[in-house]
Amino acid sequence: MFQLQSVSIHYDDLSVLTDISFEIRPGEKVALVGESGCGKSSLLNYLRQQLAAEQLAWCPQHHGLVPPLSAFHNIFMGRLEQYSLFQAVRNLIVPLASEKQIIEQLLVELGLSEKLMISIDRLSGGQQQRVALARALFRQAAVFLGDEPVSALDPVQGKKMLQLINQRHQTSVVALHDRDLALACFDRVIALGQQQIVLDAPASQLTRADLDAVYARR
Repeated sequence: MFQLQSVSIHYDDLSVLTDISFEIRPGEKVALVGESGCGKSSLLNYLRQQLAAEQLAWCPQHHGLVPPLSAFHNIFMGRLEQYSLFQAVRNLIVPLASEKQIIEQLLVELGLSEKLMISIDRLSGGQQQRVALARALFRQAAVFLGDEPVSALDPVQGKKMLQLINQRHQTSVVALHDRDLALACFDRVIALGQQQIVLDAPASQLTRADLDAVYARR
């Protein structure tokens, strides 16, 4: 699915990651951990560029929602490229019945069943994050990439959402700060630090102390 060999990522003169090598096979569920600024977002963006759009569901850290539009319309945009201009414009006025049914069910699963036609600017931060997640799930893609997709949720909600992500996608790579969720919801953990991979192991072989040690590095 992904194969990186001695990849370095930099922006102008700023080096973010240096000489990164790893492979992610189809079916793997991978958590990316590490301190803020260690390169998790940059690595996810690099991985995004390796896949065709139809293979990928993307849930960014800054949700990219359109505040005046409803939850339904923001979620619908997850598949916007699959519709004609006429269908997209018509959907703004009269929601397409089949898509509305799918999105309604998604919102039930995400605990937002009453928010279908509520505008994004009237939702809380946690609710907005779940709408962004619903938009990614609506794509029904093989691969999910997420940059802190549950950071605004409590641990119980966050675990439920991560389990849903992994159930709905063949392969997932998700950046997290919550080390307990990384261990509980994923079968592999990759930790970044000092522009390198500092840990890459099955979650079943790791403890919370192992991940705490990653954050203690300087």
